[in-house]
Amino acid sequence: MEGNGGDAANVVAPLAKWRNDFSRAFQFYLDRSTPHLTERWLGTLAVAAIYVLRAYFVQGFYIISYGLGIYILNLLIGFLSPKVDPELEVSDDASLPTKGSDEFKPFIRRLPEFKFWYAITKAFCVAFLMTFFSVFDVPVFWPILLCYWIVLFVLTMKRQIMHMIKYKYVPFSRGKQRYGRKKSGASSSGSMRD
Repeated sequence: MEGNGGDAANVVAPLAKWRNDFSRAFQFYLDRSTPHLTERWLGTLAVAAIYVLRAYFVQGFYIISYGLGIYILNLLIGFLSPKVDPELEVSDDASLPTKGSDEFKPFIRRLPEFKFWYAITKAFCVAFLMTFFSVFDVPVFWPILLCYWIVLFVLTMKRQIMHMIKYKYVPFSRGKQRYGRKKSGASSSGSMRD
């Protein structure tokens, strides 16, 4: 009887070790990709293109595409929204500045860029895998889904933009301000010394 339980433990231990090793390696490469913003988004664009090509050539899986579109729209709203919504929070210390004399507080997103990227990439990968199972290929009239998604996108973005205008915040920035090189007078004085 004990030999039976020991055999099961011997089978599970290598699987657990392999899963742990894979998890660590995956997290290592995920951490290394963090500062490479452009490369990460280009990779996601490639994954999205592969999914679109798969859905186009199969001529199906419109429900998956619609669900993916709704999920991405939801992520986009989180990405464009402040961490503390000025409509819901009344506290003075966590609100966005509304006047020029207010203290500057940087825009902090509800959904950070890295998590936004990771969630979108995972969503495209899962959607791509779902296209290999016929149970998810529900027959629907796709133009209706597309029109409904476009209307939903326009109404949601209109509401989000009105919220941005009302509370005077812009969720995009170019990063740290960069200063130009020294003036040509400084470089010419350096050449005079030579």
